[in-house]
Amino acid sequence: MKKSLLKRTILLSLFMVVLLLIGCKSNQAAANKELLEAINKLDSLKSEVIIKGDRTDLTEQVIALGSTTDIHGRIYAYEYATDSVDSDAGYAKIYTAIEAEKQKHPEMILIDVGDTVQDNSAELFNDLDTHPLVEAMNAMDFDVWVLGNHEFNFDKSFVDRNILRFKGAVLSANIREEHDSSHYAMPYKIFFVNGCRVAVIGIIPPHVPEWEASSPSHYKGLSFEGTLASVQDALNEIEGKYDVLVGAFHLARVDERGAKGIIDIAKAIPEFDIIFGGHEHAKYIEKVGDVTIIEPGKYGWALARADIKVKKEGDAWQVISVEAKNVETKKLEEHPEILEQFEYVHNKSVEDANVVVGSIEGEFVNGVDFITGEDKVTTMPRAQIEDTAVIDLINEVQMYYTKSEISSAALFNFGSTLHTGEFKKKDVAYIYKYPNTLVGVNITGENLKKYMEWSASYYNQIKPGDLTVSFNPKIRGYNYDMFAGVEYQIDVSKPAGERITNLTFQGKPIDNNKVYKLAVNNYRFGTIEKLGLVTKADKYYDSYETMQDAGRIRSLIVKYVQEEKNGKIIPNCDNNWKITGFTFDMDKLAVIKTKILAGTLKIPTSEDGRTLNVRSLTMADL
Repeated sequence: MKKSLLKRTILLSLFMVVLLLIGCKSNQAAANKELLEAINKLDSLKSEVIIKGDRTDLTEQVIALGSTTDIHGRIYAYEYATDSVDSDAGYAKIYTAIEAEKQKHPEMILIDVGDTVQDNSAELFNDLDTHPLVEAMNAMDFDVWVLGNHEFNFDKSFVDRNILRFKGAVLSANIREEHDSSHYAMPYKIFFVNGCRVAVIGIIPPHVPEWEASSPSHYKGLSFEGTLASVQDALNEIEGKYDVLVGAFHLARVDERGAKGIIDIAKAIPEFDIIFGGHEHAKYIEKVGDVTIIEPGKYGWALARADIKVKKEGDAWQVISVEAKNVETKKLEEHPEILEQFEYVHNKSVEDANVVVGSIEGEFVNGVDFITGEDKVTTMPRAQIEDTAVIDLINEVQMYYTKSEISSAALFNFGSTLHTGEFKKKDVAYIYKYPNTLVGVNITGENLKKYMEWSASYYNQIKPGDLTVSFNPKIRGYNYDMFAGVEYQIDVSKPAGERITNLTFQGKPIDNNKVYKLAVNNYRFGTIEKLGLVTKADKYYDSYETMQDAGRIRSLIVKYVQEEKNGKIIPNCDNNWKITGFTFDMDKLAVIKTKILAGTLKIPTSEDGRTLNVRSLTMADL
């Protein structure tokens, strides 16, 4: 204990010296860099382990772990894009669950598995020295924060600063500094729980450079390496130094871009006792061989819990059993301490959401649910069956600022619509969920067609007897783009890759060899670059380079409405695309609607619930 106290004293003293140096600096970015380098050096002075409980008389005990993931800016149980309560979300509810669990297990190790500081108006607070979401983790005594890909949606100095402000260990085994191959965050952390050595390894999807391809400043100087290889490297470093092995992976069970996902890692490294997952926004508890894997959904739906029973045999502890559960938060009260401490966040977010930026002169989508006609999607989104005024507005804005001929955009909120009345900032966030920026690229007609075919693979191929169009459960809805500036049809009777028909530009067929100007968001730029359809040299416009944070598409929508539309937006849908190869039988569709509303028929959804309408209905369903 004396050595640990000495190290903490040295750490605090050197930290204060660094702070004094920062006080003399006028350049905050340089100061942040110095502080980060100093902390990295100080890590070598700190003990390799964190002590939680110092009982030496135990021969059996339970190692308790708790995990959150994909909180996405939620402290209060509130969705600022809709200005409404979200009853199973937020750290305030999570903390109530944590305190109840700590009554039974005071030495519980708490882990957040990333995608923490982005979304739900959290960017309003990006200029603070400590982001409120990091401040909240500190207030709740989180031991570990694993970096998620959305942490890199902003300038890297933002990530640097908040890594430094987090009081626990920040983990990610596969992010390295390009200049010397050192780790950007710690690859692992070891905890001594009453003498039992618990190792926690963190990981992030390696695709950040693709997703942030248009904004390399977001990951400047960093490389993102393979998941399995990086976990194996960390494991080699701690060989013989742990009794319990825990994964904290901001990864899906199966990676959407071909990297090794959680299932791959669990199969390859069966030494893991439990892996806490993230990124997938899924709710599951599964076994992969002898490895337990668990994810608690998104936004704070649950606190993922694991109780690992261990027994001491000689000088080592052996794992006897692993029990996992998701402690749901919907029926829990929000913790008053968190509500009080972060009331300023809630108040500012609500105030900002209700800032009036214009007026809406008409209904944009009549019946966002294609089957029920209701204003909430429960079966299939109209916006993915037919063109709508909402997607046309987004594409109109994108084409205006990029001065492009063609634009593509996806709806991240499938229930997006705008109602007659005031146009508020929350409405903008509702129809455009993410803080993406805008990119203009030059693309050949041939590659444009390939891109459009990639998007149209979202639909399942229609089979004889199908009564409805359905979506591929392996493709997320945010990867379905709709195009403006061209006329086209999607023939769902044909296999993926052969669906785009009658594609024309200004009344003439697309010329394979001609170069067209195309507007996309920064994420999609990374996608089509990876697909080999464009290169970085093809980029001719970048709103982030031009306007920084004011160049985010949400801000551009506001700017466009105020400056180009005199504060008024009128719904306009050009119906430039449609689905062919299938015709809805309106009589049977009426029967389907009746049965759905009566509760006797349900549209199939993906296993994780994230994709609606994954199988076409047939007469057998009726």
